[in-house]
Amino acid sequence: MSGKETILVGVDGSPESLEAAEWAGARAQQSGSKLQVLCAYALPSYTAASMDSGFAVVDNDAIRESAQTVVDEAISHLKKLGYEAEGRVEAGDPTAILVQLSQEVDLIVVGTRGGGGFTDRLLGATSSALPAYSRCPVVVVPRRGADDQFVPVKKIVIGFDGSTRSRKSLRCSIKEAQVWGAEVTAVDAVPLASSAGILSWLPATVDRDSILRDVRDQLKQTCQEETAGSGVKVHSHALDGNPAALLTEFSTAVDLVVVGTRGGGGFAGALMGSTSQSILAHAACPVMVVPTGDRESSAEE
Repeated sequence: MSGKETILVGVDGSPESLEAAEWAGARAQQSGSKLQVLCAYALPSYTAASMDSGFAVVDNDAIRESAQTVVDEAISHLKKLGYEAEGRVEAGDPTAILVQLSQEVDLIVVGTRGGGGFTDRLLGATSSALPAYSRCPVVVVPRRGADDQFVPVKKIVIGFDGSTRSRKSLRCSIKEAQVWGAEVTAVDAVPLASSAGILSWLPATVDRDSILRDVRDQLKQTCQEETAGSGVKVHSHALDGNPAALLTEFSTAVDLVVVGTRGGGGFAGALMGSTSQSILAHAACPVMVVPTGDRESSAEE
């Protein structure tokens, strides 16, 4: 992909999706990117079975017109904030459309809850579909409190698990830091103490502090390698604890959390496992989910 970066934000007319659009607008302005506002719509499943073709066409036109209104209102809202955007309306399953378009854009932004469409898909039964199959990073923006104002990204936490794949997430966090002028904290969670920890089988004589020091040293070296010449300041920490719980806790003190979709365990495993909905639903700040595969291999699959 060449030329100006493209950011796509999904809207459905809800306040949550407008807040996602605001985040996307600020991100596009910071990076000089092209911003597209998308509303996807699907005809009710009963349309074809219960109505003749004439009514089905009318219904389709009415729904498409409503979707266009949602897009127009979102663009108008963004314009008042000083953000420029283009609109598009697509017919079909929102998640499927987002996954398809993720081959063409550089970043997708969605809200956490709303009146259907993108948000219901994201946090419903198919909550892992978009983060798991998107071929570009996805930012999930939580609903702000009534008195909360938009906060630019100044502090970023990256969940690192020591895998080669998680380096891609680290690189994405560094890129975001460059865009926003932010600092990065890289955290490798090693659940040593918990009975469910991946190293809980270790005998009591093993120096667990030494293990954490080794993990921290390796993480520090990786961060130094990845940030060389970037001008980005990165802090590195190895912590004993549950990755999902730590991720949620960190989200209350930072402006963006970055994780990968796959890896050797830790944050990546937690995100794509049974706790994925909890992380996305309860994070206090936007969460960026970075795919670890490449677009070419994904297309072949």
